[in-house]
Amino acid sequence: MIIDAHLHVDDIPALGWSLEAGHCVRRLDEAGIDRGVVMTIVDAPEVNPQALELIAEACAAYPGRLDAFARIHPWYGEQSLALLERAIGELGFKGLKLHPVSTIAHPSGEDTLRLIRLAAEHSAPTLFHCGDEPLTTPLAIAHAAAACPEATIIFGHMGGYFHSDEAIDVAERFPNVVLETSAMPYPAKVRAAVDRLGPERILYASDGPACSPLLELEKVRLAELDPAAERLVLGGNAERILAAVS
Repeated sequence: MIIDAHLHVDDIPALGWSLEAGHCVRRLDEAGIDRGVVMTIVDAPEVNPQALELIAEACAAYPGRLDAFARIHPWYGEQSLALLERAIGELGFKGLKLHPVSTIAHPSGEDTLRLIRLAAEHSAPTLFHCGDEPLTTPLAIAHAAAACPEATIIFGHMGGYFHSDEAIDVAERFPNVVLETSAMPYPAKVRAAVDRLGPERILYASDGPACSPLLELEKVRLAELDPAAERLVLGGNAERILAAVS
């Protein structure tokens, strides 16, 4: 089982984005990937108030192939919490996505932490965009991991181009942090993360469909992990995390 833990579906003509579920599935097929986790690019309820429905419909159109994360803006208070509760409790979503660049919400701000804690009540993970921009570096997101030890915090892109070592350092300090490999270009860093953290805390992902799942898959294979570790990274860990959500 191979699972791509980070894909996008959205339809925002004003911003030039048209990422269809079918495109994601075709990209998964060409790479031999069994399942993918999809989320929007915009933050509900901003821009597209029907963002949850769009993702739910995408998953319904491809049963067994796509799972959903809810990308939500923390600054809408009770409305944000209600959206997340509906996403997980009613629509069957499997996680929360937070992007501090687009929301300008600090990872350890109280509005953000309330969402993370609500997700954790359902055993659902929180996936942060974790890269090189302000508010997204591993040290910034570390504050959220420290404040919510009960939550699984996924560092999407594991620190990007320039903060991957920092991401591994933070994950060593906080056992609730999981690193995700998309758009971080160094196979050697995937290997270093596995060596230092163990294979159970690394997730393969692509940030597709604009990024190539096939290329990102090859990056993990170039890390030359042992077969058991590679199986966990490519799908076993994601399968376990998704299955725990209730």
